[in-house]
Amino acid sequence: SDFNAVAEVDLVIEAVFEDMALKKKIFADLDRLTRPGTILATNTSTLDVNEIAGATGRPQDVLGMHFFSPANVMKLLEIVRGAATAPDVLVSAMEIGKAIGKVPVTVGVCYGFVGNRMLHARGGQVERLLLEGASPKDIDAAATGFGFLMGPCAVGDLAGLDVGWRIRKEAGRKAIVADAICELGRFGQKTGKGYFLYEAGSRAPVPDPEIDALIDTLAAANGITRRTIDAGEIRERLIYPLVNEGARILEEGIAERSSDIDLIWINGYGFPVGRGGPMFYADTVGLAQVAERLAHYAAITGDEKMKPAPLLERLAQAGKTFAEFRGA
Repeated sequence: SDFNAVAEVDLVIEAVFEDMALKKKIFADLDRLTRPGTILATNTSTLDVNEIAGATGRPQDVLGMHFFSPANVMKLLEIVRGAATAPDVLVSAMEIGKAIGKVPVTVGVCYGFVGNRMLHARGGQVERLLLEGASPKDIDAAATGFGFLMGPCAVGDLAGLDVGWRIRKEAGRKAIVADAICELGRFGQKTGKGYFLYEAGSRAPVPDPEIDALIDTLAAANGITRRTIDAGEIRERLIYPLVNEGARILEEGIAERSSDIDLIWINGYGFPVGRGGPMFYADTVGLAQVAERLAHYAAITGDEKMKPAPLLERLAQAGKTFAEFRGA
């Protein structure tokens, strides 16, 4: 409750909402008030850690410590290495993460880092599937059938749909269905309505005809003829975009190895442990098959983002796996 108290600490973790101007102001204040050598960490889930570090005169002491919600339960801790982050600062953050019972994984700087960048890739497919003919219930049933404890629509309702809405507005991005739902004041469980309805005192999602009608209207307004989409297609279009984005992340060096990506998705996003994580799962399916299915969906949907990533194509053609990849 007293900002000046930071003068006595060894580590500060900032956790205000996703507003770059506010974060930069706080880090400028931290730079002024904390003693030399204090580690300055941001809990941002999407913003540029290097830009935040630039608000200080000591970027070597700045890094990301991205806790996953709810932070007292979720094990994952993304340690975001900035361009100037000193090695001893990075090691200290990793050790702190282990000491408090987290699973720390080092990642590089990009929009959404590893976990949320991949989540956004899946979110784009959720939007497309809804507009093309699937219902929230259909999508969540395909996800839980694969082994997730909750589907993406129910997860959004639990987390609060307004969180992603705020992030999209900050980034100048749009999501046709999710934005329209938020504009109705439906933010999920906390308002009793989101993708689903929630009866008083219950967390059980109930399909809502009002949402079905809204999606029909949005699809028609965007010239989309809806169709029946089977569970197999839904499942592949939820999982394979994760793999595809993971391949891009690996090739860019944002993650050091495919097993790091798997740790992130198992410990931060509830990817079924028995499937081994998205990259391990893709290796077991066979990268040639994954690449073929992605190319198929890119062709039938016109979605360029579904085209197989260059690394995925190269490994598939060589008959290799993500586990064998050791950098470009």
